[in-house]
Amino acid sequence: MKQRKVHNGGVTGGGGGRGLYGGDVGAHLARAGVGEFIGTWILVYVGTAVACAAALEKPVAGLPYDSLAVALGFGMALVVIVAALAHTTGAHVNPAVTIALAATGKAPLKTVPVYIGAQIAGAVAGSLSTWATLGSVARDAPVSLGATLLPSSVGFLQGVTVEALVTFILVFVIISVATDPRVDGGVPPLAIGFALVVGIFAAGPVTGGSLNPARTLGPGIVTGQFSGLPVYLIGPVVGGVIAAFVYDRFVGKAEAP
Repeated sequence: MKQRKVHNGGVTGGGGGRGLYGGDVGAHLARAGVGEFIGTWILVYVGTAVACAAALEKPVAGLPYDSLAVALGFGMALVVIVAALAHTTGAHVNPAVTIALAATGKAPLKTVPVYIGAQIAGAVAGSLSTWATLGSVARDAPVSLGATLLPSSVGFLQGVTVEALVTFILVFVIISVATDPRVDGGVPPLAIGFALVVGIFAAGPVTGGSLNPARTLGPGIVTGQFSGLPVYLIGPVVGGVIAAFVYDRFVGKAEAP
């Protein structure tokens, strides 16, 4: 496909090896993989540490954390990660994002296994860091290092649908603010971080609000808890790929009236 003009750190349309923020995601794969490892480690460590602290009702300087703190913990961590890594790795930190970019031609296929491997490894490291921070009580059930576990009252189809819907929101925002040259360069970190927050708000009561297969796999691998795992693998990938195609093929081609 034809590569379009790069501007303000972004790129529209498919093609080439240029993806989020106009970065050449095919170059220096090993170094980019290290960045993805670190970014996913930060996301999972901060988010699950807050989630575990909330479940254990641990206060900081007053009342314990609550559900609001969990969503904000993940969202604010993602703001920091995007600001720190967007210009180097693209700050995917999510297999659903990597696969969506590859599906729409914004990332070479050779980057997919490197990025996803680094993301899963970073998520495992993040879960181990949460365990080291809060102790064995955070690893034991029912806290399980903040693992996203499908409740018995939620069926497979409902779970997949919810995870696909909220990941659609997240990836749609990522693709729009990080690949379209019409978006100001200062917008992506906040827009993407808040997209994760609203996704967790919406899906939290039903699935726990993963929106990220690596975020689910990290605590799952460390604790051995994999309840409803297919929901957290299939839903985000399906929602992310649909979002990427909708923006790339339709919305991204529109002009403001």
